[in-house]
Amino acid sequence: MNNDALLVLGALISVIGIGNIRGNIGTVHSYNRKRVREEDIPKYGKAVGTGTLIIGLGMIAAFALEFWVLAPVDTVLLPAFLVGLGFILYGQFKYNKGLF
Repeated sequence: MNNDALLVLGALISVIGIGNIRGNIGTVHSYNRKRVREEDIPKYGKAVGTGTLIIGLGMIAAFALEFWVLAPVDTVLLPAFLVGLGFILYGQFKYNKGLF
């Protein structure tokens, strides 16, 4: 089974996460960041970017795990997705005061 899409998508998502951590939240939908105060943008970017980076790195790790060990992808991908989603939701509720 060839999962090159996992590697490519994981790398792209990781780059977006790094950009968010550095304070560029332009990749986040406007309705998801419309109530973030100007002084909270760096903190919001770090929270959302960390979650995005974790998801991206989890996809890369799942690709590597399946490529070398032929283990199930779910053992890495699902926990990484859940932890990353937790960081993203934390940032959304704390700095945007809700999902929308």
